[in-house]
Amino acid sequence: MKSIGVFDSGVGGLTVAKELIRQMPHENIVYFGDTARVPYGIKSRETVIRFSIENILFLLKQDVKLICVACNTASSFALPVIKNHFRVPIVGVITPGVREAVYASRNKRIGVIGTKGTIKSLTYEKEIKQLDAQVKVTAVACPLFVPFVEEGWLEGEVVESVARNYLQPLKNAGVDTVILGCTHYPLLKPVIQEVLGKQVTLIDSAKQVAFEVKKILASEDMLNQPSKNKSISAGKHKFYVSDNPEWFSGLAERFMGRPLKDVRKTENV
Repeated sequence: MKSIGVFDSGVGGLTVAKELIRQMPHENIVYFGDTARVPYGIKSRETVIRFSIENILFLLKQDVKLICVACNTASSFALPVIKNHFRVPIVGVITPGVREAVYASRNKRIGVIGTKGTIKSLTYEKEIKQLDAQVKVTAVACPLFVPFVEEGWLEGEVVESVARNYLQPLKNAGVDTVILGCTHYPLLKPVIQEVLGKQVTLIDSAKQVAFEVKKILASEDMLNQPSKNKSISAGKHKFYVSDNPEWFSGLAERFMGRPLKDVRKTENV
């Protein structure tokens, strides 16, 4: 049975993998975290494209039927290029979140938070404007959020202080909807929500990405459904990294809500 391939620069994409597993429990998942070359957010466009192509080639060797680019920077820089290079369906994390944000916004003021690379690419602004030219977009880079999550600093005075500092431009702009434009950020959702207020809708792209993947697989008749095949059981999940599987395993429980026992290091990327 073919798998869904997922790649990210490190551990953040596990928020997407977790949602894929939740929405499609019978699907096999192969996850690759490029931990040897993380972070992508400070790399050049050309480098991110090269890394993304190498990651896809690795996943194709694992016999995948669809690839999910669970990295906002790779989705920003590489998606338009890699979609033209491969026949397998490829889904990024940006378009599904943008669609949901434009739909959810009542006052046509949308905020985007992400890494420096994602914000600098202007990809979110371009996609939002394509859907609705009337929307006013306020985009802010929040570079300390990723190390906070990876160090387990999900609450407390320091995190709140930094969040208030980063998010003030969004409050000043009067946004009513904010896209969490990095796969680490859902773990900081309670703090972000508290700073922005309950009236602001937070868009977690992982849920929309998993829904999009499910829709594509269903339309191509590639979805594993027990009703069609009684032998289909719970999906199997494999996790690969390019370096430091112990570090990845330690963080994975924070993202997945359960420990990952068998994380394999690959030399092929």
